[in-house]
Amino acid sequence: MIRKVVGSALILVLIPSFISNFYLKNMVVDETLDNHVIKVKQVSKNEIVELNLEDYLIGVLAGEMPISFEEEALKAQAVVARTYALKRVKEDNVYDVVDTTKNQVYLDDEYLIRAWGNNYKKNMQKIKKAISETSHECIFYDDKLIDALFFSTSVGATENSEEIFKNNLPYLRSVSSTWDETVSPVFTENYTFKLDNFYKLLNLPFSKDLNIEKISVTSTGRIKEIKINGVKFTGQKIQQLLKLRSNYFSITKIGDSIKIVTKGYGHGVGMSQYGANGMAKEGYSYKEIIDHYYKDVEVKKI
Repeated sequence: MIRKVVGSALILVLIPSFISNFYLKNMVVDETLDNHVIKVKQVSKNEIVELNLEDYLIGVLAGEMPISFEEEALKAQAVVARTYALKRVKEDNVYDVVDTTKNQVYLDDEYLIRAWGNNYKKNMQKIKKAISETSHECIFYDDKLIDALFFSTSVGATENSEEIFKNNLPYLRSVSSTWDETVSPVFTENYTFKLDNFYKLLNLPFSKDLNIEKISVTSTGRIKEIKINGVKFTGQKIQQLLKLRSNYFSITKIGDSIKIVTKGYGHGVGMSQYGANGMAKEGYSYKEIIDHYYKDVEVKKI
């Protein structure tokens, strides 16, 4: 009887200790993420700044999504941006990310105060709410952080990763994104070039004739390779040289001018931001948005 009492007393002592240690351990993990430092290269200032992760996310949401977007779209972007940043952190990095579209656009507080003026406080509260309500959440595939790519506007569907980049990633598959055409102001864009300037930008000899041959396209119709007057280009190279919004384009010669019509904005892989806002407008949650654009993934707290 005495042994049973002593055993029970020992259990009563150990259980609170176990619970306390469990929560203390979790608190350390959470605190580590809260205090996690991201090294950001500010290209225009040619400076590298070290920022708390959540403070960095404020500047990313401000830079990557219009403040008018639905709250669930902003929350989806917060989780995506957090995942994207942490995927790129390495101890020996001089910097982890740059503040441009090469990684994620980041706007510092000094810029936002000027840009938002009297709306600064209200806008900041909206962004902080999206970040706090997704605190510590990241996207995982097979228990590993994904490369959470995203872009502005789809062409009606997203792209398989290997059709735009080199890697074939199972969670970056082409999915329908029909919301973009309705909600995005940049779904289509028209460009006009003088014929001589068009050839000059492509480093081609001038010719009154224009011969276009599409060699290969992606599953959604984006141009992989094209021949212009017998010279081969990738669609992305044409996009870069002519400063187009996407590599989904048509080229037409009209007299001494070239008319180009593009569809979509950005590389097309991962989450469409305007598509996410369209989903949010229809009542989808941020987790449903993420599940739609990234296949077979799981949103978990770190």
